[in-house]
Amino acid sequence: MLEEQALTTETTLPEPSRMYRWLVLVFVSLAMFGSYYAYDALSPVADVLKQQLGFTDSAIGFLQAIYSFPNIFTVLIGGVIIDRIGLRKSLMIFGVLSFVGPIITATSGHLSVMATGRLIFGMGAESLNVAVTTALARWFRGKELSFAFGLNLTASRLGTFFALNSPTWAPWAFASWRTPFLISVGFASLCVIGAVIYWGMEVWAEKNYHLGDISTEKIVFSDLWKFGKSYWLIVALCIVFYSAIFPFQTFAVKFFMEAHGTSREFGGFLSSMLTLFAMIATPLFGLWVDRVGKRALLMMFGSMLLIPVYLMMAYTHVSLYVPMAMMGVAFSLIPAVMWPSVAYIVDQAKLGTAYGLMTMIQNIGLFGFNILVGWANTYSRANATNPAGYNLGMWIFSCLGFLGVLFAFLLRQREIGPHGHGLETITSRKAA
Repeated sequence: MLEEQALTTETTLPEPSRMYRWLVLVFVSLAMFGSYYAYDALSPVADVLKQQLGFTDSAIGFLQAIYSFPNIFTVLIGGVIIDRIGLRKSLMIFGVLSFVGPIITATSGHLSVMATGRLIFGMGAESLNVAVTTALARWFRGKELSFAFGLNLTASRLGTFFALNSPTWAPWAFASWRTPFLISVGFASLCVIGAVIYWGMEVWAEKNYHLGDISTEKIVFSDLWKFGKSYWLIVALCIVFYSAIFPFQTFAVKFFMEAHGTSREFGGFLSSMLTLFAMIATPLFGLWVDRVGKRALLMMFGSMLLIPVYLMMAYTHVSLYVPMAMMGVAFSLIPAVMWPSVAYIVDQAKLGTAYGLMTMIQNIGLFGFNILVGWANTYSRANATNPAGYNLGMWIFSCLGFLGVLFAFLLRQREIGPHGHGLETITSRKAA
């Protein structure tokens, strides 16, 4: 009798108001802002690490790669944890790890200690990203999902924009390698603050709104292979797309300084153009996709933009604004389409696991390609006196663009066929 009464009460509760949903978006995005800043704090200080601590490009690539390494194993577990213990507890655990890691990184100039901090940070930050993604899917599915994802990415990449432009707004900090990392600790504290606020908002909402069912079913890992071909094609696109973007950004400021003679400030701004484009265009693309569909087609177009940009920077004297603008459009378009698409092809009860698996495989790419490109630069003796040494790495990135087009094409062929999930046809009005 009591169970029936509770069920009746739950079904009569209203859905969360639009204002409440957008407030949730604000505070989970605050956590992501801090996480993205801490991740990208390494790139502008790369040459300082080389000068003051004697780090090679291989060592710098390793520092960035070690962030991704634990997630090859743990981020899927993080997704399962989200599905099992809930969003608010998961966000808190991952937010704390995202704060502790940068603290450790800033304590010592020894590579092993700094790498330990980046490893702990990676364990928290990537799982935090999965938790936030799952939260958005829960609160916005069938409503303004792609638009919400776009706004979240805008807020997150504002953290990247601040980090990459830190030589401009905090030039005094780069007299020492440690100061930029201490600044990143302050921003990383937002990961905990955002998680605390979300905890309170979800507790209140569960008493006053109907949020939908929460999965407590046991995850059977053999079921992961049953997510379907469209899911795995999106995963494949994810790994090549992010492997073409983020490892490039690891060395971008150094590349611009040594291969094109820019200042650190201008090199940081050029790299942050990706973020600037994404901050403005991603929510607009998301809003557009919510209305028109055509998700696989747009992912294919975005991947095509990546193919020429690296070779333009390596072999031509065209203004660097041109290839960076092209890359910025791709960096805005593909995530606005790719991540929300998973919510339409995977059962809601397994979204945490699906996003965790996707992020896990993405991190395999980030780890491998940070190591590979760092090795390529070291092998080719890439430096200011040998700028052509960067060309091998640029070819690696360009080849990833071709693979992105292939996977997006195969996804479109799947989705317009009899086994499609509606990625090309679902709009916000049809999903509601």
